[in-house]
Amino acid sequence: MTFLPILLLALSMSADAFAAALGKGARLDRPTLGEALRTGLIFGCVEAITPVIGWALGRGASRYIAAYDHWIAFALLAVIGGKMLWDSVRRHPDAEKPQRHTLAVLVVTAIGTSIDALAVGVTLALIDASIIVNALAIGAATFIMVTIGVMTGRYLGEKFGRYAEAVGGVILILIGAKILLEHALLG
Repeated sequence: MTFLPILLLALSMSADAFAAALGKGARLDRPTLGEALRTGLIFGCVEAITPVIGWALGRGASRYIAAYDHWIAFALLAVIGGKMLWDSVRRHPDAEKPQRHTLAVLVVTAIGTSIDALAVGVTLALIDASIIVNALAIGAATFIMVTIGVMTGRYLGEKFGRYAEAVGGVILILIGAKILLEHALLG
């Protein structure tokens, strides 16, 4: 693969993570650049690892994972998005927002948004593309997009408060539903 297809692939793989990062940034109390970088690093690492896993599965047992990967992604994103939506409705307007997300919440969200990268890894194995170059490009693009997303979410959270958090939760649920729909239409 040449530079342009790798770049486009990396940007498309980071789009779901960017949308999730908007909600994560809105959920926090004015996240700092350090928190945005931390979130970007976690998402970027997970997003770089998943195509490698997919690539390895593509070399062997991809048909076993393909039967249920979309359900895993949907369940993870629906639960996290539902909790964000619930918290935004339930929380008193004057209640304090957290300063940062836990590592577990970030990793689970990152896994949910990176399931499509697993499928891309399988495809990369089938076309014999360089997994290292592609995985690094996907991870770097995700790191940048998520960092920007958290900081943009901060602004949205300051301007629109609970509504921005609720929209972030809905976006996560819709990303999960999109994954299910794509699987139903393409699978």
